[in-house]
Amino acid sequence: MLYGSIEAGGTKFVCAVGDENFNVVDQTQFPTTTPDETLARTIKYFKKFDHIDAFGIASFGPIDVNRDSETYGWIIKTPKQGWSNIDFLGKMKENFDVPMYWTTDVNGSAYGEYIKARENDEKIKSVAYVTIGTGIGMGAVINGDFLGVTGTPEFGHIRLKRHRDDLDFPGTCPWHGDCLEGLASGPTFEARNGVRGEDTPIADPTWEIVSYYIAQAVVSLTVTFRPNKIVLGGGVCTPEVLGKVRAYFTLLFNNYLNVGSLEQYITRPEIPHNGSATFGDFVLAQKAIDEQK
Repeated sequence: MLYGSIEAGGTKFVCAVGDENFNVVDQTQFPTTTPDETLARTIKYFKKFDHIDAFGIASFGPIDVNRDSETYGWIIKTPKQGWSNIDFLGKMKENFDVPMYWTTDVNGSAYGEYIKARENDEKIKSVAYVTIGTGIGMGAVINGDFLGVTGTPEFGHIRLKRHRDDLDFPGTCPWHGDCLEGLASGPTFEARNGVRGEDTPIADPTWEIVSYYIAQAVVSLTVTFRPNKIVLGGGVCTPEVLGKVRAYFTLLFNNYLNVGSLEQYITRPEIPHNGSATFGDFVLAQKAIDEQK
């Protein structure tokens, strides 16, 4: 049994093949260029193998995940230049006649972390995964199923209370300005100060502002979804930032509900080396097989 994983990001594609135990046996990555070039490179990679039994495909978006829709499997209206209205899944099915699970990139990561959490504690029934990088997205798994049916959550665009030292910053979101993504994603650092986030010292006040916004997002998830665990991934949420987020969450939430230990409730990804989506995709590939039985 061999599973194919495609983590299709706006910056790069990570393609991998896994065995029956969901272990990586081969992997590659390459930049996301034009749709024709990038998908051709993806197909060529998987053609090297004698067979792939199923695929888990987790893509940047927005994408159409409604199986009753005429554009199911498409990347639809996206800010990634040249990638709007691309029939991603259709192109894969032209070349591989096997089951395929199609979902968002952050859902793939959420599923990987959900399965790993279940392996460690079978009492865990739900996990929310928030990726905080170039953009902000959220995937949530409840008893093995994703939150969202006709579409996927656009959690990065929730509204926030502004930090008192950040009132003059208009935000970077082209649609909403100062939504969560417009205030706390990676590009907001350079937009505020002319310095990229990775080059901004942790003592810089901007990190306090961004951590305050991320903590508000965690509060919103807590009161609306009540997950067993919230995982914060992406380049912005370093271990130092995670500590700040927990502190702000404690301040803002004020012990309104019992969420248990914050070290277990608000965490970084458990799967190392950015492997959450790849592992999740392998499991979703098996899920695609099971759904066709």
